[in-house]
Amino acid sequence: MKPWMIAELPRIEAALEAWVPAESPAQLGEAMRYAVLDGGKRLRPLLALAAARSAGASNEGAAMRAACSVELIHAYSLVHDDLPCMDNDVLRRGKPTVHVRFGQAQALLAGDALQALAFELLVPGEEAMPSDLSAKLCRLLAQAAGVQGMAGGQAIDLACVGQTIDRAQLERMHCLKTGALLKASVLMGAACGGVTGHAWLALERYGTHLGLAFQVVDDILDVVGDAATLGKTAGKDALNDKPTYVALLGLEAAKVFAHQTLAAAHAALEDSQLPQVQALHELADWVGGRNH
Repeated sequence: MKPWMIAELPRIEAALEAWVPAESPAQLGEAMRYAVLDGGKRLRPLLALAAARSAGASNEGAAMRAACSVELIHAYSLVHDDLPCMDNDVLRRGKPTVHVRFGQAQALLAGDALQALAFELLVPGEEAMPSDLSAKLCRLLAQAAGVQGMAGGQAIDLACVGQTIDRAQLERMHCLKTGALLKASVLMGAACGGVTGHAWLALERYGTHLGLAFQVVDDILDVVGDAATLGKTAGKDALNDKPTYVALLGLEAAKVFAHQTLAAAHAALEDSQLPQVQALHELADWVGGRNH
């Protein structure tokens, strides 16, 4: 992890700590904070902050709100994905999942509340944020989280258990389930940095390739990793007979595809002609180097 990432992480954690409430009815806030704080590598917030600065300037207050809002959506999705009705997992970020710790009903409500809070952050009451930027950020996040994004991808994932699907279908599933929110992280940051036109389209391509590469690497790690390293149960995809790039292509071919997809992400950054994309290059390298 690069020095600038290490420097940003405490700022992200402090913002999440401040914005995820401790006080709440029936200790709901405790479950929310358990789901969000003290865990995760914060890739999505780092992408948002890096993209916000790619053009050389950004609305830093808006960028941090965008960074934290996308992390809250990610956290809510993990809480719900781990439920028995979905992936039925008991380990996340190296600790018991939220429904194991707090019960299924409280986990469901914690996820719901985190999703609502994510959008609340993008429409601040007292702090100034241009209304057009606020609306754009809300739309980007909603599209990434909804039926044509994360939720739609999860629906495909559940429907495909035990089935054989082709490469195009698998790519679509992963681009929605995982990639959409990663791409939104980049574009929400870009919006805070005033990126437009050709550069915007280039960052959109970068986000698409990075999101797909992240999931391919995740498929690889599910095979070659262990629970202690991953912070979650290893081998679950094969156990649950889920379609993955390793199952479809084989381990070595999946590694080659991950490398090719990351190369496309780097090429998109070069094409953007933005002055400050080194941090985004480094985040792509980090995705490719995750313990495999």
